[in-house]
Formats: sequence, structure tokens, C-alpha cells
Amino acid sequence: MPSKNMLPKGKRRQSVKGDYRELRTQILDQAKARAEAGDLGEETEATYDTADLMRVQVFESKSPFAHVPGLVTSGPNGGKHPQEEHTLAKPRYDRPKLAAAPAPEIHTLEDLQAENGVRKLTAEPAAAGMRIDAYLAKVMPDISRARVVLLIDEGQVTIDGKAVKASLKLKGGEAIEIEGEPRLAPLNATPEDIPLEVIYEDDDMAVINKPAGMMVHAGSGSAEHNSGTLVNALLYRFGGNLSSGSQPVAEDEEAEPDAELEDEHEAIEAAPAPSPAPGLRPGIVHRLDKQTSGLIVVAKNDSMHRKLSEMFASRNLRKVYLALVHGDIAEDEGTVQLPISRDLVRRIRMTTKRSGGRSAVSHWRVLDRLDTAYGKFTLVEVHIETGRTHQIRVHMQSIGHPVVGDFLYGAPHRIPLAVKPGKKSSDESRTLELERNFLHAAELDLTHPRTGEELELRSDLPDELTSFLDQLRRP
Repeated sequence: MPSKNMLPKGKRRQSVKGDYRELRTQILDQAKARAEAGDLGEETEATYDTADLMRVQVFESKSPFAHVPGLVTSGPNGGKHPQEEHTLAKPRYDRPKLAAAPAPEIHTLEDLQAENGVRKLTAEPAAAGMRIDAYLAKVMPDISRARVVLLIDEGQVTIDGKAVKASLKLKGGEAIEIEGEPRLAPLNATPEDIPLEVIYEDDDMAVINKPAGMMVHAGSGSAEHNSGTLVNALLYRFGGNLSSGSQPVAEDEEAEPDAELEDEHEAIEAAPAPSPAPGLRPGIVHRLDKQTSGLIVVAKNDSMHRKLSEMFASRNLRKVYLALVHGDIAEDEGTVQLPISRDLVRRIRMTTKRSGGRSAVSHWRVLDRLDTAYGKFTLVEVHIETGRTHQIRVHMQSIGHPVVGDFLYGAPHRIPLAVKPGKKSSDESRTLELERNFLHAAELDLTHPRTGEELELRSDLPDELTSFLDQLRRP
């Protein structure tokens, strides 16, 4: 910090030697005069106040701070007074940014039960600022946000007895009531002449061998987006000889929520069939996802639809799938018993890593082990006791052996030649691709609900899967 006695800026090179000598002479003359007059007070040492030498220069300065007490840090060219520095001076470094407070945790309600068809809950304080559709999708993870919006749009979600909009921002503490289940709009499906392979048929029901690539049903949008589905083909083949149907009540293993039609392709909790709503899901009792082939049951009348739905819901039948998985499974057989719930990050996936999921049991048995030029694979048959969404795919991935072609759960899109010992990399010119899941609903055993006949229905592997196995086995 500069001394208070320093000359102002621009004057510091000016010599004060002459002024100093003149002042010293004056002081010495005054001391001599006092001595001659007989004033012999205490002897004092001559001192010189340099401020007296500077005062003339300061008064002549044009600085706006010349008459203000305090340190002058700059001259007349716009310097700052120290009393102003705390408001005008720019800090040398930006202030450190504080870390953002973590977002409050929203607790999921896995066991929210309906009373007289109405589910009641109170919004948490942590929900303040959240949209109501986002909050409900968070606390009820088994209901997608699209279905929550459907509930809200139909007036089935109320706060203090009043219907709300999906964009409503919560304040926390609101009493929320949800009445019933989402009421899906009727499909706009039309009959289409699409070939179907019928494995079994009588006056009450039919069993179809669905190919991979065919959706069971589409959504409730425009008709141009609802073509090429199993429903279109069934309407053409059976016409009016179909159950009016309702939403599929059996939560079949392969009901994959498609990325664009997530709300229409989610599996729902297995439960007794509700009263059929005409035109919603003609004849559909359970589902297989688009890229899975195999046996699927269709009801031809409402009575059979209800009985089959109850059979699937109670698991009073036997379903066996064939799957090819990556890697060599060490044991010859085993059971995976891990609860399954929806992935909260990627809603089209399911996971075994969350607590509070629904119980799921899959029994697998090795049919063949393949040690090929493309690596090791295992062909297994899987019998499922429960029918959770993506059950086989999630369970096989959970033990480190994803289903071949199942890109959603970690299988590679391309399978290169395996790296041999002593080589740096495999031959990238030879790769295999399978644009579907190597998963096939091969066996279905059930008792006919009306006649009591024991039905044992079988479906061989489709050509694209047997061809893929042949390519794997080539040296």
C-alpha cells in the first residue's frame, strides 16, 4: 500500500530538495532566535514533516478525491476512492459455483391398492414443482406415463374432487384419487388378406403360428398405421366369428412395449377378464412381441375369451420356449427366480435389479452346446411358471447369457468370428446377423375349456432360425 505522504501520481519525479533546504533553514533560524532570547526549553531534534512539502502539490491537483479523507489510489484520470472499491471494483476471480442440491427422492408405491375401484395417495412434499403425469408415472412404475396421461385425459384422476390437466404442477400434499384403469380407444383395424398358419381350430378357439416381424395388434391411431398386424389378419380370416375381445389379460412373457407404441404394448397384471368391450382386441387372449415367433391362442367367442383369459391368468397351462443364448452355460439345467419390474430409465426395458418387482420363475434345460467359429452358444428350452413381460429375455441376461438377436438386452447386432489364440483380431469379413430374437414359442399344453380335451400343440423352429444354426455350425 502506498504511503500517505507520497506525492500524487505524475508529481513523484519532481524534486523537493530546494523546499526541504528552505524549510530546514527556517527551523534553524527560529531555534537560534529562541536561544538568543533566553528560551532554553527541552532540546528537541529537528523534524521535518514531508506532508508539509506535499501539501502544496496536493492542493494544486485536479483529482476529484483531493479533499476527501483517505487513501487516493489514482490521480485525476478517474481513480477510485477506497470507500467505493467494495462496490465498483471487479473481483480478480469469479466466485466458485456451489454444487446444485440433489433432487429430492420420489418414493415408489409398489403396493398401492384400489378401494372400491379408486386408488388414493397424497403427493409428497418432494413432488413440489413436478407435473402430475410425471409424478404419477414415478410413484407407480408399472404404469407408463402414456397411460397416466390417458387416465388424466379421461377425467379419471382428480385432486380435491376436480379433474386436472397433465401439465398441472404439484405443490406437495395434494390428495390424489385415481379411478379405474386406462380406457383404451377402440382400434381402427380393418380386415387384411394376410396368410396365417393355423395349428389348431374349432368353433371356440384357434391357435396360430405367428411369424417374427408381425405385431399382434397396433395402437388406436389412424388406420394407415394399424395394418399388417395379427388382428388385421384375424378379422379377414374369421370375420364375425371372433370374440369381441378386451385388452389381453394374461401378461405373456413376450409382450414387448414397442418404442413408438409403448402404451399399447405394455403387458398388464394377470387378472380375471373384465367384461369384453366390443372392437377393442378381437380374439386376442395373450401376446408375443413383434420379433418373437410361435404359438398364440385366439378366442372365437366371448365365453371362450373369458375362460382362456382366466386360464392364462391362473397359469393353468404349460408354455415352453426355445432360445439360443450367447456363451456356454455351465450347468445342464437350472432355475432363475428373480423378481421383474420396469426399468425406470428406459421404460421399454424390464429389469431384475430393482426391489419390489413381481415374482417370476423360469426353468431352463440345455438342449445343445455349440462351440463354433463365432464363439460358444447354448440352445436351451425354457419353461416359465409366471408370465412377466420379457421374462425369458431378462432372466437369461441376468445370468450373463443374453438371447441371440436381442439387442434390447445386450446381444450384439453383428457376431464376428471368434479370435483364435495367437491372432490379434478375427476376420472381420465374416460376420453373422440375426434381425430378430432367437426365441420361439414352441410348445403349448392346455385343457380345452369347453370340451376338456387335452391339447398338446407344437411348432417347429422357423426357417430363418434353423438356417442361422446351420451357419453357426459351419467350420
